[in-house]
Amino acid sequence: MRAVDPPRPEEILAARERIAGSVVRTPLVPLNFPEAPAEVYLKLENLQPIGSFKLRGAANAMRLADPATLQDGVYTASAGNMAQGVAWSARAMGIPCTAIVPDRAPQTKLEAIERLGATVVKVSFETWWRVIEEHRYPGMKGIFVHPVADPAVIAGNGTVGLEIVEDLPGVTSILVPYGGGGLLSGIATAVLAKRPSVRVYACEVETAAPLAASLAAGSPQAIEHRPSFVDGIGGRSVLPEMWPMVRGLAEGSIVVTLEEIAAAIRILAERNHVIAEGAGAASVAAALRGEAEGTKIVCVVSGGNIDLQKLARILEGEIPR
Repeated sequence: MRAVDPPRPEEILAARERIAGSVVRTPLVPLNFPEAPAEVYLKLENLQPIGSFKLRGAANAMRLADPATLQDGVYTASAGNMAQGVAWSARAMGIPCTAIVPDRAPQTKLEAIERLGATVVKVSFETWWRVIEEHRYPGMKGIFVHPVADPAVIAGNGTVGLEIVEDLPGVTSILVPYGGGGLLSGIATAVLAKRPSVRVYACEVETAAPLAASLAAGSPQAIEHRPSFVDGIGGRSVLPEMWPMVRGLAEGSIVVTLEEIAAAIRILAERNHVIAEGAGAASVAAALRGEAEGTKIVCVVSGGNIDLQKLARILEGEIPR
């Protein structure tokens, strides 16, 4: 698979104009937690209409597509959030949408996908991961919108970075939940073009941290993947086509525990009245570890689509499976 090139800064600027009517310019607010090791700010992508940043990349990719290729609809492979982004955009464009999801995807996300009018196809985690690796699902009609390794998706994600540097010019580090690298790559490309001194860190969960393993080894690595309530990040490996770009953009990977993510979810709820899913809170958990350099740290709260029963258990101090 050919390596994906980072978007040019002008492509990210064009993406912002293209998707302006579809996405929210989300607020950047201080974390109300004086015990934090630095000034910590929250980029609240959980406030997008679908509860996730994924709407940005999906909208940009689909608006860039040749209308003739959209006649048979679109499909994607997603644990939930990208599927919602593609389904939201497909509904607005009046075309059919199918989501290939792993059989362990949260019910909350599946119901949201179906509410948006998409068809859900459940497959094993192994089959689902193969779709992501091969960029196709045999027999499926329509165009495939890759959740990560699509230049248009990455450019759309980069609009988050534009907003961060405009709202906080003095930002020193940005912490980004790492699933496949599409969000990190987009943000880093946008930010480093304007502020080359900013450090952009990936945030991973201990149950599935392929980037940390790959950075340590100097090449893409496959790891043992253990399911957890953190379902929005953590794949089986770093996608080879994303590796050259991510390696050149990420300052490093901060790996956090399930307990630290659960604690971050509680802090966000109690101190900022923000609902974050596990992936979205991973950046806050990473910031509270104090490993990121700099005095003004932005945590990208990438999504808020958490099962309410799991959220209730976390708020009670438990670690759901």
